[in-house]
Amino acid sequence: MTTLPDDTVPDLDATDGLTGDGAAEAVRKYRAPALEKGLDILELMASHGAPMTPSQISARLGRSVSELFRMIQVLEFRGYIAPAAAADGYELTNKLFTLGMARASVRTLLEAALPLMRELALAIGQSCHLAVASDDQMVVVARVENPGHLGFSVRPGYHRSLVEATSGMVLYAFQPPHTQALWHAMLERAVGPDRVASFAARADAVRAQGYAQAASDYALGVMDLSAPVIGGTGAAVAALTVPFMQHTPLVRSLAEAIGMVQATARQIAQDLTERA
Repeated sequence: MTTLPDDTVPDLDATDGLTGDGAAEAVRKYRAPALEKGLDILELMASHGAPMTPSQISARLGRSVSELFRMIQVLEFRGYIAPAAAADGYELTNKLFTLGMARASVRTLLEAALPLMRELALAIGQSCHLAVASDDQMVVVARVENPGHLGFSVRPGYHRSLVEATSGMVLYAFQPPHTQALWHAMLERAVGPDRVASFAARADAVRAQGYAQAASDYALGVMDLSAPVIGGTGAAVAALTVPFMQHTPLVRSLAEAIGMVQATARQIAQDLTERA
């Protein structure tokens, strides 16, 4: 007979009033309350985007400070959070990002992309970055700096809602209908149906065009140029984006850069297929 730890118990309450298949679908096999509290802390801090004190964390999660104290201490000991340098409270470290980057699929993507991204940055005199989708966010997983003296770049680990980023629009635009439907519902819950409807309409135009070109809503004078990296299933596994900055002299024109971004994205996709 197997004995379960006190904090790992079957979630039997979820089956009240249900029988047969309904009960089987509603129940989670096990619960681990301590683990769930730790994950709640990490998810809250990731969405908050600023340092948080234990009292702020407990208030947002509806739990007492004493209830979360040990979880916070363990997360700090394991390197997932750390005391903020310039404010009170804790902030996330890069450990979760590092773990995600260690996945075999991400390593393969970066191995294929980075050499070609370096060639692109040198050829057009602009920085470039690679983004992937994570739930309702786009996350930058790699960048190559402009080889010149002046440029604009986005750091790895940077994330925004899919609806707020040109990379996010490309990632959404080049998904099959069933994936788009899932993302659409998820985004509606996050930002509301009106914003998602407008976003989806623009994504349709991007898909028809084959790439996205949009003025950055983050930096004045920067034009985002983004193209999909299409995986073996026909869906975008990443978006290659150049934040094109007008400066004198230009190594390549905007029109030339668009074509080169598309060509590089296609080459990354081909290299990924060959590595599969």
